[in-house]
Amino acid sequence: MRLRAEQVGSLLRPPELLAARAACAGGRLDPAALRAREDEAIRAAVARQRDIGLDILADGEMRRYSWLTGMADAVDGFLTDSVMLEWHGPGGGREQTTAKIVGGRLHKREKLTQHEVPFMKALAGEQRSASAFKVTIPAPSNFVPTGFRPGVTDRFYRNRDTLLADLVAIVRDEIEWLIAQGVTYIQLDAPFYSHYLDPEHRRAMKMSGTDPDAEFDAAIDGDNATFSGLSRPGVTMAVHICRGNSRSRWYTEGGYDAIAQRLFERLDVDRFLLEYDTARSGTFEPLRFVPRGKDVVLGLITTKEPAIERADDIRRRIDEAAKYMPLEHLALSPQCGFASIAAGNLLSMDDQWRKLQLVVDVARKTWS
Repeated sequence: MRLRAEQVGSLLRPPELLAARAACAGGRLDPAALRAREDEAIRAAVARQRDIGLDILADGEMRRYSWLTGMADAVDGFLTDSVMLEWHGPGGGREQTTAKIVGGRLHKREKLTQHEVPFMKALAGEQRSASAFKVTIPAPSNFVPTGFRPGVTDRFYRNRDTLLADLVAIVRDEIEWLIAQGVTYIQLDAPFYSHYLDPEHRRAMKMSGTDPDAEFDAAIDGDNATFSGLSRPGVTMAVHICRGNSRSRWYTEGGYDAIAQRLFERLDVDRFLLEYDTARSGTFEPLRFVPRGKDVVLGLITTKEPAIERADDIRRRIDEAAKYMPLEHLALSPQCGFASIAAGNLLSMDDQWRKLQLVVDVARKTWS
């Protein structure tokens, strides 16, 4: 069955789970009790996704503080310090992200998703007709621009290439394990690809003596290396690209034009999840570079605002995208997760589920 309606990954955390996480951090709740609260939240979220009719399930990243913190939680060598970014949107400004600086040789202590996969396998198996589930993991290339700090990281890694090599090994080990566990949909999250398409970021890189195109090529090569040569029959490899998603804010903007041909032709994934909810994402014209047989998931429904889009507008935009690639290889989703960090975007739980229902409703009418 072709996947037509999906969500990107993260879901809003219930207030009781946020309270439990704060209590655990403050020493007022033991980790086992927090795990039980996470189980409850995931069970409820999966049930709701099934009821809505999404084609692929996700645990909502309920066990994570943010979409990428599983890396620093499972791998030694990261500092508590993190990279600063200029955020745009509600309450925007210069602020630290959850992406930690590398301050030692990286050593993987445990699987990034070892607490997520067994529970999702159990849930997916409770009903024989249950949908498959996806697992999201950060692409290794994310941690090079965010993790490499001159004067700190270069005490352990002489350059960015050597850091990327260790990151690739860590993520490749994870993907091998996920395949062995029977996971059939693995999604690499790569929002830092958007730095290479944003005109202002590209200008800043060039002024600092960095070639954004060469950096992007290195990122693609590294991410490809995480699954190159692996036996993956029946496994969908996907990549999600956005422009930042934290409390309804973003950090980059611009169309895919500057990276489209190399992205679509060189990154060896089966499926591209692309942000297309606002004019910040540019036109659909870059989709003309998508190779025949690969799928694009159009992120046409925003997770940053509570207003619900009109179904007719979404259908019209799908038709526009279909001018550049076959309709049969398109699908629909929100533009990003609803809670890339645990605090979540500025909309309600009801807004979230209404938007996901819209995804399903439009998809069924478009590809019925």
